[in-house]
Amino acid sequence: MVRKATPKPPSGRRAAPKPRTTSFKVRRPPSQGQLQFPDLEERRPDILVIGAERRGLTDLYHQVLTMPAWGLPVLLLGAYLGANAIFAGLYMLTGGVQGMRQGSFADAFFFSVQTLSTIGYGGMIPVGRAANVVMTVEAFFGLGLVAVSTGLIFARFSRATARVVFSRVAVIDTFEGKPTLMFRAANQRGNQILEAEVMLNLLRQSETAEGHVYRRFQELKVERARTPMFALTWTVMHTIDESSPLYGATPEDLRAWLAEIIVVVSGADDIFAQRIHARYSYLPSQILWNQRFEDVLTLDDHGNRIIDFGKLHDVRDH
Repeated sequence: MVRKATPKPPSGRRAAPKPRTTSFKVRRPPSQGQLQFPDLEERRPDILVIGAERRGLTDLYHQVLTMPAWGLPVLLLGAYLGANAIFAGLYMLTGGVQGMRQGSFADAFFFSVQTLSTIGYGGMIPVGRAANVVMTVEAFFGLGLVAVSTGLIFARFSRATARVVFSRVAVIDTFEGKPTLMFRAANQRGNQILEAEVMLNLLRQSETAEGHVYRRFQELKVERARTPMFALTWTVMHTIDESSPLYGATPEDLRAWLAEIIVVVSGADDIFAQRIHARYSYLPSQILWNQRFEDVLTLDDHGNRIIDFGKLHDVRDH
């Protein structure tokens, strides 16, 4: 049996701490470090990566897809203005643009904009071989810039994303006479995630007989790893029996192991027609012992089912 002791939470219903998802970034902002449990304050250690090969521009596509939402428009605008500035300088060097004022960078810049965008108002035209060569190169470059910009924008905004929210805490409570680790997930969109499945793993620090310390994953088997349709809520349960890596563990053991429960939910979104993924993690301070979740499903006076997502994170004593 699992030794369920310490710490004793106050009686009655209480709201859980602010959510924190699993992050694989090199550093986590300090504001995400502290949890609201004064008796179990804990922090996921920052990871500083050194010695990794810098890919630079060879991994530019990945960098563009992962940059902030405002970064892509700024990048494209910078590339557009920079290209026009370079070609404007070339037109000034050749001096072969009819209708352009002598030494006017503004005229050369706006002529470059017209050429790059294939507008061609007719007020200025290239004259001479050198200017026509620059115009030809710019027209070809414009075709590539439009194609690349369109592809990046489409790739960035057409990616299927999951709107799956997880309960901010997991609980360990008796279910069917056995101690069980439980947490909840909810589909905020309310559509259908088909052939949904969940993977649950324990990440812990271990030491070999030779004294080597390493981190390893141990699978936690769940009662229902697959569901044909995930539309509203899903309570994921792992029975802590003799075959469970959590068998006999206490809150102190989990902290000593630097344990973390990793959750990955995936399935096919019926709107996007693509497979989506969502992940979350629970630290020892986010696992409450001898607690149970509040009911989120109720019936109104007309027999209609009501899902209250506001209670998704709420727990109570027995």
